[in-house]
Amino acid sequence: MKNFLRILRFGRPYARYAVLNGVYNLLATIFHLASMLLFIPFLRLLLGQTQAVQERPAFTWDKAALEQGFNWSLTQLIEVHGQLGALGIICMAVVALFLLKNVFRYLAVRAISNFRHHIIRDLRSRIYDKMLELPLRYHNEERKGHLLSLITNDMQVLEFSVMYSIEMVVREPIAVILFLATMITLSPALTLWSLLLLPISGLLIGRISRSLKRRSTRVQERSAGLLARVEETLTGMRVVKAFNAEEAMRHRFQRENDMLMRSGIHMMYRQDIASPLSETLGTMVMAAIAFLGGTLVLGPDASLSGDSFLGFIIIFSQLLTPIKGFSQGYSGIVRGSSSAQRVFDLLAVPNTITEKPDAEPVKAFNDRVEFKDVAFAYGEKPVLQGINLAVPKGKSVALVGTSGGGKTTLAGLLPRFFDVTAGAVTIDGTDIRDLKVHDLRALMGIVTQDSLLFNDTVAANIVFGRTGISEADIRRAAEIANAHEFIERLPQGYQTGIGDGGNRLSGGQKQRIAIARAVLGNPSILILDEATSALDTESEKLVQDALFKLMKDRTSLVIAHRLSTIQHCDEIIVLDQGKIIERGTHAQLFAANGQYRKLCDLQAFA
Repeated sequence: MKNFLRILRFGRPYARYAVLNGVYNLLATIFHLASMLLFIPFLRLLLGQTQAVQERPAFTWDKAALEQGFNWSLTQLIEVHGQLGALGIICMAVVALFLLKNVFRYLAVRAISNFRHHIIRDLRSRIYDKMLELPLRYHNEERKGHLLSLITNDMQVLEFSVMYSIEMVVREPIAVILFLATMITLSPALTLWSLLLLPISGLLIGRISRSLKRRSTRVQERSAGLLARVEETLTGMRVVKAFNAEEAMRHRFQRENDMLMRSGIHMMYRQDIASPLSETLGTMVMAAIAFLGGTLVLGPDASLSGDSFLGFIIIFSQLLTPIKGFSQGYSGIVRGSSSAQRVFDLLAVPNTITEKPDAEPVKAFNDRVEFKDVAFAYGEKPVLQGINLAVPKGKSVALVGTSGGGKTTLAGLLPRFFDVTAGAVTIDGTDIRDLKVHDLRALMGIVTQDSLLFNDTVAANIVFGRTGISEADIRRAAEIANAHEFIERLPQGYQTGIGDGGNRLSGGQKQRIAIARAVLGNPSILILDEATSALDTESEKLVQDALFKLMKDRTSLVIAHRLSTIQHCDEIIVLDQGKIIERGTHAQLFAANGQYRKLCDLQAFA
């Protein structure tokens, strides 16, 4: 229930829809109850038990006066239209009341639908914003399938949970209160017996709902695992086919699919039993009420008339519907609470890359980038230790070393993809943690080994994240990146769609578009992370030429495994197990006959 109330807080801006739902449900219930009460004079007419009242009684709020007033109205109706005419009018009134009830019920459903969809839209937006806000460190550790499940499966569960809950909180209590008030008016004693018998069904359904929450949590976890497996398969489809691993992946998927099926079946067993169980218990309670009411009608102290007893039974049968709806709504809330908990767990994840309230704006880079006694660790695992490095403006520094040495992590500290564990990274002498994150990253252009493009046009990928860019600027960036010629040969030029992840382009073409994207912002600082290592020789030459033009007069941090591509750099840093073990120019390091020389010899031998 706590999670449900937290979800409803998202509905505050749309409270008008909830209020309208309550008003419409109240009117629908009143008309429904009135249509039920009209069955009493209907039965009296059929049974010939109508009591004629010739004088209009004084109006007061008690059972006797209300009944006398009702009988007087019925007497007037019979005198004017006769018994058959009165019966026809009552039947038409019942139809009219049912029509009004259903009109207001429809309006109530429309109001709650608006309320529900606005809440779910805002929740989806919050989740997506949180995904964008969270640092790369979180995304590196979390499976994508879990996040996809949150924004799809869990949102669907919550949508129907909110629907049930609002109906439960607003409509069902209104109906129960009005029906009980009418039942008390007809027979207080019989109403008391019904109130003593009804809680029995509530206790049993409550136990089912508690077990339903546990099952629902398991289903959502299984569903997230299945989505993660599908996402993994689609991402690695080329590898799956290359290694004839279709059967292995099929078995892994089938295993998780079977577990999801079994969890779903067990959850639905418990969810579906609530309705027939409540209906069976309700029937048992009704049978008991019928027996007790029969004693009040047929007993020596007959305190209840036959038509009033039948009216009581009709209203009591309608009372079971909102009680049943209450149990279903509660089950929906319980089921939705596990999804809500997963959503709130994500929203509660702290963003470790925070911006200080008094962060300074920065629009230009004037002097140098410096790493001062920098250390970084993933949890307890140290990745970088005692890094001291200065990169003056306009100079290029290369980071080399064996895989896992900390090169990419070191470069990722500069745009604050991660924050240092100890020490500081400064730009022009100012700690980057004291700068506005947006301004800091706007100074930089980043090109990675995996040229991540989006399912859009070539032009949209080049201008990604920027507005107000002219076609001339896009073309100029593409020319610098050696991409203009191949783009012009595409079916629609710069407006050609490149498919999911840019899969309609070759690796070299994708990389040159990524370089054009970096060029467009005219960055002061470049970070090139293995920008050519995945390319063939011809594409590498084109990309390398583009990179040389891009690096001209710019401060560059270059990560490379192909050492031939970084020999021109002003300084080369050799990292091993998170520490700087060598530094100098290519000639100096080659002559030193150390780790760098070994790496060069290995590549020359290869």
